[in-house]
Amino acid sequence: MCVEGRNLTWTLMLLFLTGALCSQWKVNYHEQHICAVKDSSVVILCSFYYPDNLIVQSVIWGHEKYNIFDGPFIFDSKLNKTSLRFQYIGDTNHNCSLKIHQVEHNDTGKHTFRFTTNSNEGKWTGRVGSTLKVVDLSISVTKPNGNGTTKEGDSVNLTCRNSCDGSKLSAFTWFKNGEPITEGPTLYLSNMSSTNSGNYTCSLKTHTGTTSGVIHIDVEYGPKNTSVSVRPSMEADAGSNITLTCSSHANPPVENYTWFKMDDDDDIMDVGNGPVFVPGDGGQYLCSATNKHGSQNSPVFPLKIKQYWTFTRDVLIIPIIAGVSVLLIVTTVIAIGRLKSKRTRAPETDCEEDIQNTVYVNYPVFDNNQSQERTGCEEQTLELIYTAVDFHTKRKSNMEQQMASHNDDEVVYSTVCRELLNPSYVETL
Repeated sequence: MCVEGRNLTWTLMLLFLTGALCSQWKVNYHEQHICAVKDSSVVILCSFYYPDNLIVQSVIWGHEKYNIFDGPFIFDSKLNKTSLRFQYIGDTNHNCSLKIHQVEHNDTGKHTFRFTTNSNEGKWTGRVGSTLKVVDLSISVTKPNGNGTTKEGDSVNLTCRNSCDGSKLSAFTWFKNGEPITEGPTLYLSNMSSTNSGNYTCSLKTHTGTTSGVIHIDVEYGPKNTSVSVRPSMEADAGSNITLTCSSHANPPVENYTWFKMDDDDDIMDVGNGPVFVPGDGGQYLCSATNKHGSQNSPVFPLKIKQYWTFTRDVLIIPIIAGVSVLLIVTTVIAIGRLKSKRTRAPETDCEEDIQNTVYVNYPVFDNNQSQERTGCEEQTLELIYTAVDFHTKRKSNMEQQMASHNDDEVVYSTVCRELLNPSYVETL
């Protein structure tokens, strides 16, 4: 046990005064039994006495696991090979105290002091020695809500214990994940949440290196922060590889993922399972994460898929067929129109040709009651008979027709007068 400097001074003075009263060979140990926490430092208080006419030449500390006379020794003033953990804080007069740093479990056992003087027979060993016990700090766990799994809302009490304590309790410091959080023998954790999960240890306040064993607290909870993510983006092109991923924080991990799709009437349909889902089309999706402590739904995730015409064989056939159909229809309409136009203009052309090549002949027909002696066509009442005679000629080319257009007005008129009684009479104009 660590003793404060003031107590150490008074104790050594008492030992020295006691030894001074008797001039004899002697080694006194202040405590024959010492308890220390692993990794702490401990001082074994000691005083020794010898005849005043002798001079001390060496001081030695040994451990019971080695030979007390022959060594090896844990400290020897004549050697420089001893461990730095063992520090002789006494002198060569009467103080033989030893300080052990970072006590280890193999330091447990009896430690004895031995010294030699300038006399051949002036050697002395304090056989009684001081026995050291090395212990670990321990933590006890109390769960007011009962043993078993620690869930959100539960309470846990952690108490640090030093088995070396007697009537005076040690002061402790608590650590979470290696960081100090509070002091005191007991750590109270109430209304726990996921933030209370971690590794807890305690140590002596005066020796922070004296670390207890680790108590791991694992607070279990249902799914939290459930969300949906998409690759490559919320607005994806049709035909691209679209994947939706459901993620959630839970302890223990999520056991089941379920995917849902919401239609226009806000009805929800089960569309798949697993953390990853490949949608077939756009819409509003959400996922549900479940473990043994409950479930949670993600917010609704709107997925938009852009529709584009892709240059596939089937898509190309449609406009080709449509184009060919339109072309056939237009060609047919034009052909029919031209055919009708030709049929309409053909008689006019023939008529013009007929007019241009028409000879009119008048045949006067005399009435039987009229005088046959009349000799002029003008003086008689004639019956004129008109006859059109067509002169069919080979159609000229457009250029020839244009060049001969000035002759279109040349018409030959012939009037044939015929008497009813005398058909030989003909009047010609």
